[in-house]
Amino acid sequence: MTEKTKKNYEAIVAQCSPQGKGAIALLRISGPDAIQIVTDISRLANKKKLTDQPTHTIHFGTVIDKNGKSIDQVLFLLMHSPKTFTGENTVEITTHNNQFIVSAIIERAIQAGARLAQEGEFSKRAFLNGKLDLNQAEAINELIHAQTQQALKTSLQQIEGSLSHKIKGLEEKLLESLALSESSFEFIEDEQIEFSDQIKSIVKKITVDIENLKKSYDQQKQIREGIRIALIGSVNAGKSSLFNLLLNKKRSIVTKIPGTTRDVIEAGQYSNGTYITLVDTAGLRKTDDKIEQEGIKRSMEQAELADLILLVIDGSKALTEQENKIYREIVERFDKKLIFVQNKIDLVKKSLQTDSKTILISCKNKKNIDKLIKKIDAKIETLFSSLASPFLLNQRQYNKLIPFQKHLELALQNLKNQPAYELVSFHLKKALEQLAELSGKTINLKVVDKIFSQFCIGK
Repeated sequence: MTEKTKKNYEAIVAQCSPQGKGAIALLRISGPDAIQIVTDISRLANKKKLTDQPTHTIHFGTVIDKNGKSIDQVLFLLMHSPKTFTGENTVEITTHNNQFIVSAIIERAIQAGARLAQEGEFSKRAFLNGKLDLNQAEAINELIHAQTQQALKTSLQQIEGSLSHKIKGLEEKLLESLALSESSFEFIEDEQIEFSDQIKSIVKKITVDIENLKKSYDQQKQIREGIRIALIGSVNAGKSSLFNLLLNKKRSIVTKIPGTTRDVIEAGQYSNGTYITLVDTAGLRKTDDKIEQEGIKRSMEQAELADLILLVIDGSKALTEQENKIYREIVERFDKKLIFVQNKIDLVKKSLQTDSKTILISCKNKKNIDKLIKKIDAKIETLFSSLASPFLLNQRQYNKLIPFQKHLELALQNLKNQPAYELVSFHLKKALEQLAELSGKTINLKVVDKIFSQFCIGK
């Protein structure tokens, strides 16, 4: 047994709950010797040994130091392999959430024979022990870092196997096409038996599936990271006032001096299950001030990056020719993600003529802010509904689709005119290899280590 293999069989311990204030903390110990290690550092209230208790039971007791003194009263959740998350013997300890207590218990487990877990090592062991495939394991990390309800829902679907089932379906179709290609060697002299059309049909359908997956990857940023909303408009239109109102706190400096905001200011908050990043930007106008020019340049960059844009106009005065020109350019470039906002209606004596696309507001009187928020929520809901997907691809998975698709295209090229079935089979096999790496069936252990190093300790 190599040192690396031996390392994977050692009992590991880590805190699984976040560090910080809270009533309780959860520690996990996993490995072949996990139950014996916890038995050696514990004393159950019923005077029995943990090793003698049935699996999947909870026991009250204390963790004791090397002198037999109590560190804390805890609950022990006992789980025998293989019906555990990692597939190994596992004990989870629920203790009071004091970092001195937590550290003392972890140190005591290490003294008894465990070692501190590395990043993502519990999930890594679940993968190595066949409890999860690689895509399911990666979905756990996505679940932990989900910034929206939709990302959370999708991650749960992936843990249950939505992406794994998709890959399995693609694999079955590829194996069918490979079998037809391999059979063609036997019947290549017989003009009455021809498989190229069947192979083409299967491979083309797979290619369409992959193209759709790749397209959805770029669109899934909103699901993964939340929504980015940029407030764009001319100077002194009230963007910073609106920014503060939407956040319900003073984050941007507000004055009557045009050009107060010269740089991009960001702030985030959760709203209706979605993480929203609001971006206040510099006012749009021609200026000789180099700092302000840079701020305006960044405003346009933020408009490009944003998922939604609140185009804020000062409704108390007519637009200048310069403002009209700037606004037309923004509308032409970003029409689909715009919400038009006319501010300062409290300063207008006559009623304003507007359309259904424009929200009239007063930041000073907080008038119609609720209508604007409803409009924003409706836009976000529409955006998410167009991005509905049972799984979210990460960068590694997306990168594997590129050579996979390339081999499919090469297989199709070799089916033209006089089919070269040997080359067709070669590229189909290469495509299958990419699928195997995507699911983790044949992935290099160094790559596995790199993937799980991105997880938090305790997961």
